[in-house]
Amino acid sequence: MKKVTKFFAISIMMFSFAAGTFAQPGVSATATATATIITPIAISKTVDMNFGDVAVNATAGTVVMTPAGVRTVTGGCTLPTAIGTVSAASFTVTGLAASTYSITLPAAATTITAVSNMTVDTWTSTPTPTGTLTGGTQALTVGATLHVGASQAAGVYVSAIPFIVTVNYN
Repeated sequence: MKKVTKFFAISIMMFSFAAGTFAQPGVSATATATATIITPIAISKTVDMNFGDVAVNATAGTVVMTPAGVRTVTGGCTLPTAIGTVSAASFTVTGLAASTYSITLPAAATTITAVSNMTVDTWTSTPTPTGTLTGGTQALTVGATLHVGASQAAGVYVSAIPFIVTVNYN
């Protein structure tokens, strides 16, 4: 009986060692972490918006400025031959070359003031609603509609608070 117990004890030890030799060792893999910092998108004003000279009468009207700087009028507004300075607002957008970006124009009217007030709204842009930074830069122009009151008082009307154009990478 002693031999049988000894035999089983030795057999169990041998199976224990054998099981360890057939077990698969732990395996592992590695990975790297990467981040790419890109050029921040930026916008800078190059030209302010200027509706130029506008003549008025006793009827209210509008002056529509396209992003190309072309004006049209409605109502009691006329465009005199001496037009003064006329310009759509112009900006330069810079950032990562070949990237696209979204353009956000003002949602509300801007008030311009001299003797009384007028409002500017219905903002439009070229490009719209997105642009592409070809070579890392693009010109962005903005037009809008000027609302002129009936018999609007003469003066140079300027916004106390500039309007905001926002750009973001897509």
